[in-house]
Amino acid sequence: MFKKNLIIFAIIILIFLLDLISKNYALNDLLINHSVIINNYLNLTLAFNYGAAFSFLSDAGGWQRWFFVIFSFLVIFIIAYILINDKDTQYVAYSFVIGGALGNLYDRIVYGYVIDFIEIHYNNFYWPIFNIADVAISIGIILLLYSMFSNNKKKL
Repeated sequence: MFKKNLIIFAIIILIFLLDLISKNYALNDLLINHSVIINNYLNLTLAFNYGAAFSFLSDAGGWQRWFFVIFSFLVIFIIAYILINDKDTQYVAYSFVIGGALGNLYDRIVYGYVIDFIEIHYNNFYWPIFNIADVAISIGIILLLYSMFSNNKKKL
């Protein structure tokens, strides 16, 4: 039990710190909407997302900030409840989701928006700009989906 809790805590803290450090770099060293080309597929482009995924509700007038703050708290609370009460849960996957949710929640509370800076593209196709917290949430969801649909029902 102690080992499991230590792993959960370590994953959450590591993701939160990586996200915080990378966003501080983006804020201090990148210019808003100005791309720094890393290679043919990756740019670093500072952007502020006032909405949710894919800038959903970003132009809603400001109320969405507190809606997403409350929603994030609820998601974190529900997942923490699951981690505490379900001894046979996919704790690694849930830890990734909580770590990422905390990173974006911190931005919403402190800045009023989420700091995004990773831009992936191929030719003229550009994926929406994202951050480390978004990557962690995506990894957590992929691990949960894998666990749900795999034949061996392995808990991740």
